[in-house]
Amino acid sequence: MSEPAFRLRRAGPDDAEALALVGAATFLETFAGVLPGPDILAHCRAQHAAERYAGWLADGCPAWLAEAEGGAPVGYLLLAPPDLPVPTGPGDVEVKRIYAFSRWHGAGLGRALMDAAADHARSEGRRRLLVGVYGENARAIAFYRKCGFAVIGERRFTIGANTYDDLVLAQPLPDPRP
Repeated sequence: MSEPAFRLRRAGPDDAEALALVGAATFLETFAGVLPGPDILAHCRAQHAAERYAGWLADGCPAWLAEAEGGAPVGYLLLAPPDLPVPTGPGDVEVKRIYAFSRWHGAGLGRALMDAAADHARSEGRRRLLVGVYGENARAIAFYRKCGFAVIGERRFTIGANTYDDLVLAQPLPDPRP
């Protein structure tokens, strides 16, 4: 079976709803059976509301949307100022959200999103990408390590009445100029 095709494009203000839908759906797809159902639903309503994405986009946070043939959204990445419990500086930017439907895992979509984000970050003079990830999400952690991220800290992440251990990872962005 061939890998599913996709294309990437920079998300704009009109894409907030698509980002929210993909964010909520992929969060549910990833964590159903891991986290309590009511907590997942409440988290998605609050953290993946279209208004939240509209606010990030209005604040200048760049995002890239992956679309399947025909234009259906299948994944995205959003960069934002760092909001992680590790020392940060002006050269840092956080991968606030990166999600893809499982059908596109292994199809190069995650790498394409990460490459677009890293290229953009470098063009803005950033020196490091940061990301927080659920400490039990072995697949995501392996993906980040493959992209050159390393663990630099931990955080506690609350969803509903439960608190989980996350890892904070960083990927250096060397200046491509000689």
